[in-house]
Amino acid sequence: ISIKNIHPLTENQRKVFDAYDEGDHLVLSGSAGSGKSFLAMYLGLRELIKTTNSCYNKIIIIRSAVPSRDVGFVPGTLEEKSKIYQDPYKQIVNELSGRGDSWHFLINKEIIEFQTTSFLRGLTFSDCIIIFDEFQSATFHEIDTVLTRVGENCRFILCGDFNQNDLNNKKEKTGFSDVISILEKINHVTHIKFCIDDIVRSGFVKEYLTIKEKLKL
Repeated sequence: ISIKNIHPLTENQRKVFDAYDEGDHLVLSGSAGSGKSFLAMYLGLRELIKTTNSCYNKIIIIRSAVPSRDVGFVPGTLEEKSKIYQDPYKQIVNELSGRGDSWHFLINKEIIEFQTTSFLRGLTFSDCIIIFDEFQSATFHEIDTVLTRVGENCRFILCGDFNQNDLNNKKEKTGFSDVISILEKINHVTHIKFCIDDIVRSGFVKEYLTIKEKLKL
């Protein structure tokens, strides 16, 4: 499998490339449609597929178990339910490779692994790139669990948008701000904040979110 060469489209996207190339962990936050998940997946795949003798052997994608709890009445095991949340990454992988079977190939080769936050206790991640996506929809406990799984020779990339929080239970509060306040005090963690000007998904999304922000909705 080969992947396309991707180049940054905005100044903040360039900062993501630079920080990754300098060896930093990344926190990518801000506007929907600014390419956070896409860049995280691209950099991970570039590392594993394009880099000779990469020190990493897999990408682990993690999502909060919250959406899986929301579909509790959907038939199937938690693993079967969680497959629907793999679709964005499947789309990205297949787009980058230009092949419709790339996601399944990389999953079967254990180059990509998908996890929810439900079953991480006791695990240690080593020699891998961890992408924790939509982390704004995770509690502090969930994010803390992921970050304390980080073992030797690991790189993590957190992606999230505080304005798209799926936590609607009053007993559950996002850990987004608290975790960022910790990570910003740690060396070799770069936090890049995307804004409206970074939106690359489409002109419509950029205009929609610009007006939404002006109306304070």
